[in-house]
Amino acid sequence: MSEEAAFNEAIAIQNKSPFVLVDVTAKYGNEHVALAGVTCQFEHGTSSALVGANGSGKTTLLRLLCGLAQPSEGRISPDPSEKTVALVAQQHGQRAWMPLTVSNVLRMSRFRDRGLVKRFRPIDRIIIDDAAERLEVSDLGNRQFGELSGGQRQRVMVAQALAHEADVLLMDEPITGLDMPSQETILRIIDEERRRGRIVVVSTHHMDEAELCDQVILLSNRIVASGSPGAVLTNKNLQEAFGLRMAHGDEDDCVFHGEHDGHADGVIHVFSDHGHGHDHGAKPKTRH
Repeated sequence: MSEEAAFNEAIAIQNKSPFVLVDVTAKYGNEHVALAGVTCQFEHGTSSALVGANGSGKTTLLRLLCGLAQPSEGRISPDPSEKTVALVAQQHGQRAWMPLTVSNVLRMSRFRDRGLVKRFRPIDRIIIDDAAERLEVSDLGNRQFGELSGGQRQRVMVAQALAHEADVLLMDEPITGLDMPSQETILRIIDEERRRGRIVVVSTHHMDEAELCDQVILLSNRIVASGSPGAVLTNKNLQEAFGLRMAHGDEDDCVFHGEHDGHADGVIHVFSDHGHGHDHGAKPKTRH
């Protein structure tokens, strides 16, 4: 085997290796601890949900995985620079002023491979068109990005992320505040990308969204619990993570009212049947 072939094989193996975090602590500003002692693993071909109250470290963990933040302590292996990562950040209406068409936004996805000056190849157009079709935004190409609805903008941003063809797909609260069709489209994409062999990690406040993932990591500036949805999304764990008290319902069917969770309505609805097998094709069961 030539040196070049050996190098390419090593890179391919590296790109398919899991992300492993060992005793990772992340601090900001005046030594504020966003995450402490986090040890977890993200495998290719799986989806993971980061669940926790506002300020619990969900976004920080995503930023660590894509290299936008560095751990103060501990290690991440492989280094995020050794994988290709696409991040769909929270929008909340920002960038609505940008004088860009949807086509412009989607074409940005290929700049990493083509640069700003190289001409697009036919394969670049095929990749972009496929992503746009999967997110149902093909007919929006000539529209101004800032004129789109929230659901349309988010679907465009997810399509842009897919067109990166990254090893890892990260999404920060991808369905929060969206119309139901956009939510269902994005949830479908999460499952499809998992099946295609990517690492998919999403942060969420939606218990039903978390239940559709292979792994749930429940955060409160540390890991409260991690594992399968059924093992993690229990009353005891949710109470510890969110600072919640049970309002009514039994152990498998309850509503929690938040003490300090920062949610707009102060309530998380959890209607679970944790005895069932995990079905990736299941429909979302409730929203909060």
